[in-house]
Amino acid sequence: MNQSELSRPPRASYSYDYPRPSVTVDIILFTFHEDRLKVLLIRRSHAPFADRWALPGGFVNIDEDLEEAARRELNEETNVSDVYLEQLYTFGDPDRDPRGRVITVAYFALLSNDQVNQLQIRGASDAGEAAWWDIYALPELAFDHARILHYAVQRLRWKLEWTALGFLLLPAEFTLSELQRVYETVLHEPLDKRNFRRKMLAADVLEETGNLREGDHRPAKLYRFTAKAIELEQARRRFP
Repeated sequence: MNQSELSRPPRASYSYDYPRPSVTVDIILFTFHEDRLKVLLIRRSHAPFADRWALPGGFVNIDEDLEEAARRELNEETNVSDVYLEQLYTFGDPDRDPRGRVITVAYFALLSNDQVNQLQIRGASDAGEAAWWDIYALPELAFDHARILHYAVQRLRWKLEWTALGFLLLPAEFTLSELQRVYETVLHEPLDKRNFRRKMLAADVLEETGNLREGDHRPAKLYRFTAKAIELEQARRRFP
């Protein structure tokens, strides 16, 4: 222990007259499943908004890091763990929570279709139920979660256009048609097949795997994101 630590008063000895708002975390977990962009929601068991669907989340403990709290809440309420998390935004409207002054820090996460098929989603803690919802067919959400989700969708669209983040929504190997469906669904607009393929291949983020996908028509080539593209995206997450 150095001299500054020895001279520092214990945290509990500080007292101040300013208000102490509560802090929560909310998690937007996206996946591309059954050709739909979906988000994981929980049905609240308690007031306020009992029986209303909401984003997974909860209050930050006094000794918790924000991301640690987000991972804990996600696991407690949905049984999901070990996912990519990125801090999205802080929402602090004074009237956003009827329980009092609550500031929430939102995170968003992405899961591939393969990961979703291996999960056993369940509602727990104060979540009576957990389920995947199509983002274009949502129920009425609790609190300001509709606004938070809208913000997250806009962030995802931006990232899909400007980064290689799409690899987190796809299986390890995929066809160009499958990749295009992800882009069209997330961006919510049709894309010209020829232009899409030309731009994706010119971006130098894909490589052929040498494998083929059999179907009703001629076999389709399978691609994957290059190791360099994934490495750059992972570095971008560490140093945003």
